[in-house]
Amino acid sequence: MKLRNWQIECIGLALQKYKSGLKHFLALATPGAGKTIMASALAKQMLENKLCDLVMCFSPSSVVCVDFSKALEEVIGEKFDGLIGSKGQSLTYQSMQYLDSDFWSIFKKYRVFVIFDEIHHCSGSSVENANAWGEQIILNIQRSAKFTIALTGTPWRSDASPIALATYSDITDKVQCDYVYGLADAIKDKVCRIPKVIAIDNDNISLQEHDGEKSFNSFKELLTQSVFPYLEIIYNETLIIHLIEQANQKLNLLRKSSPSAGGLIVASSVDHAHLISKLLFEHFDEKATIVTYLEDEPTKIIHSYRYSCSKWVISVGMISEGTNVPRLQVCCHLTNIKTEMHFRQILGRILRMTNEPNQEAILYMPAEPKLIEYAYRISQDVPVEAGVVHFEKISANFKAIKSSKLENKKKQSSHHKTSLELVTLPNSYKTNALDDDKDNLLSATYESMVNIFGKYKQEALDIELKLLG
Repeated sequence: MKLRNWQIECIGLALQKYKSGLKHFLALATPGAGKTIMASALAKQMLENKLCDLVMCFSPSSVVCVDFSKALEEVIGEKFDGLIGSKGQSLTYQSMQYLDSDFWSIFKKYRVFVIFDEIHHCSGSSVENANAWGEQIILNIQRSAKFTIALTGTPWRSDASPIALATYSDITDKVQCDYVYGLADAIKDKVCRIPKVIAIDNDNISLQEHDGEKSFNSFKELLTQSVFPYLEIIYNETLIIHLIEQANQKLNLLRKSSPSAGGLIVASSVDHAHLISKLLFEHFDEKATIVTYLEDEPTKIIHSYRYSCSKWVISVGMISEGTNVPRLQVCCHLTNIKTEMHFRQILGRILRMTNEPNQEAILYMPAEPKLIEYAYRISQDVPVEAGVVHFEKISANFKAIKSSKLENKKKQSSHHKTSLELVTLPNSYKTNALDDDKDNLLSATYESMVNIFGKYKQEALDIELKLLG
């Protein structure tokens, strides 16, 4: 297998540091760069150079766990099923809590090389401040493993807790990585695609409250100057229809030259995923694969989608970091998780290069202020010669509905009161509702909270891009 230049460099540096006495190695590589293959190739050299006897791999999901096991077997040519005669095993972080003393004794009997994928999921500089996964690393692996390599595409945690096995700079208080391969490098090397982010906004929003009606000219104003929840925006049927219409048109264009190009919609909940699937079918005659934790075999569903040519997959927390589906080129960000780490990991799902003629990567999202901030930061990682990231305001005409479910939650947490009036929705809107779901956030029987009637011109904002030093 031919390795990329960055993979060769990282492996060489890791071997050099291991031989010099360094035990732990942290590699930062942008999502989609090929960390799995790099780590597998490193493990092969560790075994061939007699630096270790066994290889163990831990990752945050069963999908990534299976992918790592296959990669290790293909690159090394040995079994990694944990049975007699195998060279190791690939497990999830969740499983560490249920491993017995017989398993951990392997680290005392043999020289074990450990791969940690997306190490930022494991926190703790000590048992006292560690999470469940970080605690297992500290107690059973940190001192017992012969060597380790920790991989990450986002070297920080949203809760600001220290990452397990990581060292931090005394000056900047940031993680000190032994090797860094950023998005700018990956784009220059044609390892990753150039991302484009399209934010959908509205310029005519009215909110009826107890003290009268308020107007807003953007989602940013609505979300920052009122108590209107973002969850209501991403559940709005008309917004969903508008957003997936844009994404579906783009995906259709891509598939003319790249027939296997796929689209990912990241939903907020299982009910949300089924609502999106329903709207996608009713309005665009498109069937979607749905993968959530409720499916019987989500790993098989993802692998089946990966090797098919079907267009859309809708995921709730299943196709995120580390999940390798290179044919994905269009993504709809409709989850209520608004952390920068999650945003970058979702974007990373559409950045992997393939051999197809068209290598565009486009993410559609509502113009939520935090998400736009993250997109601007992404733009700083893009080489200046690569072009610009666009934010387009696209025409829309829709009404958002306030549900009793969210209203009850808000009343429990706030004394703010909103004066609402019962409204009758047009037949087309009722048809789009999930009639059998009493908890549907867009149920037509509840009061109108906000009216959004913006019809506005298309606008693109060019961002000045700078290469990071």
